[in-house]
Amino acid sequence: MNEEVKNQLDQLGDVIDAKLEKAYGQAVESATGKADEALKNEIDNLTKNFNERFDAFEVANKKQAEAGKNLTFKGALNQAIKDGAIDGIVKGSSRSASFEVKADMTVAADFTGDVIPADRVPGYKFDPTRAVHIRQLIPNGSTSSDVVRYVKESGYTDGGAAKAEGATLGQSDFDMTATDANVRKIGTYFRISEEMLADTPQLTSYLAARAPEKLLSVEDDQILNGNGTAPNLSGIITDAADFAAGGFANAIESANEFDVLTAALNQLALANYTADYIMINPTDFHKILLLKSSQNEYLVKDWNQGLQPRINGVPVVLSTAVTSDKYVLGNFGMGTQLWIRDNVGVEFSKFDGTNFRDGFVTVRVQERVALTNYLPNVAINPTFSVDKAALETP
Repeated sequence: MNEEVKNQLDQLGDVIDAKLEKAYGQAVESATGKADEALKNEIDNLTKNFNERFDAFEVANKKQAEAGKNLTFKGALNQAIKDGAIDGIVKGSSRSASFEVKADMTVAADFTGDVIPADRVPGYKFDPTRAVHIRQLIPNGSTSSDVVRYVKESGYTDGGAAKAEGATLGQSDFDMTATDANVRKIGTYFRISEEMLADTPQLTSYLAARAPEKLLSVEDDQILNGNGTAPNLSGIITDAADFAAGGFANAIESANEFDVLTAALNQLALANYTADYIMINPTDFHKILLLKSSQNEYLVKDWNQGLQPRINGVPVVLSTAVTSDKYVLGNFGMGTQLWIRDNVGVEFSKFDGTNFRDGFVTVRVQERVALTNYLPNVAINPTFSVDKAALETP
């Protein structure tokens, strides 16, 4: 309580006490027990003054206390309504009301810490991996050995011919060669603290889903582009036949990507194969979608129908595993196979190096596979820019 106000109230109380004592003395002296009328009025006025000043003091003290509070906007609004800000609307004497909140309040200035709880979205967000992996497009087999051996025809001399009666038949010869494909290991590892695994929700599930997908992307590159030198696989592109323009060489004016693919399909057909897939980089495929006629009309309507893109009836698979300006075309169901010794696995272990002492866990992701490309002519290894030049008229 303010000391000055307290002193004033004490003084006023002393005056009232003196008057009351005087009135009491007059009452004792008076036979009727009534105080002098003037003194009574004086006491009433003093009492009224005392009550008014005390009420004013309570109001002032309450406002001072409320001024020291940090009200939220909701609290300030409730206080204003309580103080009569909308009484006019309630009583029907006004159609609008307004009031002023004395302090500007912002989340940055008035909220400290986690005042507004965040909505937590479960799981982890990351860019997607490839929708289709190369292993999904070729036959898969299993092996219990570290070498897969197959025998293929390496040469054939055809002596077959029409002969007259009694004439000697021509001799045919063929050569067979045993070829080995070694099982190769593809893998990676992470080293994560025990606390991270224990305290981070769903981290184990994230690693179990994310790490194999990344490993399969490496496998895609090995299946397509592996150079055959240990520890690499011998990839489809490495073993495939080179593009041959044949009768289309220097015969196509303004040759484009669609022309190259048509010539490659013809090359495959001449070797008695029918393509089951065309694998192409998304950038090159969308270049083909933008090809236009001399009348500036898109050509895509003439060769592509339905949700599955096709070129000359052959399904097209878009994959970033294929380098831009390259494409892979062939009968992969007949010409190649992936052999799985140990499929993709995720393992967790504390017993690696100093993990047990340091409180870490090693997460290992690996597989052991072999790739057999049986027949080189079953697939074609072309390059758009080079092949367009081979087709282009001089």
